[in-house]
Amino acid sequence: MKILIAGVDGYLGWSLAQYLTARGHEVAGADIFFRRQWVEELNSWSAVPIAPIEERLQAFKEHFGTKLHFWQGDLRDYAFVEQILREFQPEAIVHLGECPSAPYSMIDVSHAVFVQTNNITTTFNLLFGIRDICPQTHLVKLGTMGEYGTPNTDIPEGFFEIEYNGRLDRFPFPRQAGSWYHWSKVHGSNNIMFACKIWNLRATDIMQGVVFGTRIDEMGDDQRLLTRLDFDQAFGTVINRFCCQAVIGHPLTVYGQGSQKRGFLTLKDSMHCLTLAVENPPDVGEYRVFNQFANVFSITELALKVQRIAQNLGWDVKVCHLENPRHELNEHYYNPTHQHLLDLGYCPTHDVEAEISIMLQDLWKYRDRIRANKEILIPEFRWNGTKKKVKFLD
Repeated sequence: MKILIAGVDGYLGWSLAQYLTARGHEVAGADIFFRRQWVEELNSWSAVPIAPIEERLQAFKEHFGTKLHFWQGDLRDYAFVEQILREFQPEAIVHLGECPSAPYSMIDVSHAVFVQTNNITTTFNLLFGIRDICPQTHLVKLGTMGEYGTPNTDIPEGFFEIEYNGRLDRFPFPRQAGSWYHWSKVHGSNNIMFACKIWNLRATDIMQGVVFGTRIDEMGDDQRLLTRLDFDQAFGTVINRFCCQAVIGHPLTVYGQGSQKRGFLTLKDSMHCLTLAVENPPDVGEYRVFNQFANVFSITELALKVQRIAQNLGWDVKVCHLENPRHELNEHYYNPTHQHLLDLGYCPTHDVEAEISIMLQDLWKYRDRIRANKEILIPEFRWNGTKKKVKFLD
């Protein structure tokens, strides 16, 4: 299958290119390297050193024996999107080319506007490109479980049936996003659903939980094939951040009470799930939603897991609570379903604690890179628009 990955230079995109190629697919990628620029803007860097794209592409060819087709450019430019689709004619497009950070979107008006326009426009361009150039192409769009928020009901996969005044119908489940980033994802979902309806396209909207992990098996031992792993306040997701803190003896920083619950899955499982979605396309005209996660944990539960595993490695790691810079409930009901991927054959096979242990040992060799920028481990961007380091609560 010919598969285009939009955002191929990122954490998930670079891993997925290798995972799909190892399974015999012909893979192409596009990127403008925004992720590198955003992290640099925050005076940070990846804990794992990342090679320039030229070195990455050379290592890819050496390792897999095939070329990764690559275009550098901006997906907000429709002429660029049109060029790629005409030249490559993909059977599937995995859209990972959006800004994936809630904190980044909450910094100020310019960041909020950028995240909204970038995320919505890139999806629009791909939808119009598919309609006009390759209408049979399957769009796999990375959404987020954060689109749902934390409703006081079970969370279905995109849709639910409701009876009102004696009438029954199937509706999209109400979204209660918690940041400008998450709302950009909601708007993208609505646009994809509408495009499938009026243009008879096919799309899978992936509501993904929080992904963690340093590597997949397909990367082998070549350091140039490793993916990035961020630990700053905007792009360092919680388990990745905890593991970076643990290797330098920094307290694991839990926001608020730490009772917030979220869905999580390993990087390896994310690759498996995305591949299942790509290899099992929906019918023409169908818009479907997959909730993609393996386990649900509270933030405190995760911190204690990382602490325990670090202690088993002989490291003294403490767990501390910070003021929560976000606007979110501490205590809430959280029970999402994720049956669709299970029906396609997904079976979570990567143990959370075993994966955390691998992460800690992988990151140990990069502890000096993390320690050199440890001040970014304490957030300062708050949801109310102020910029001030948060305080320790204990």
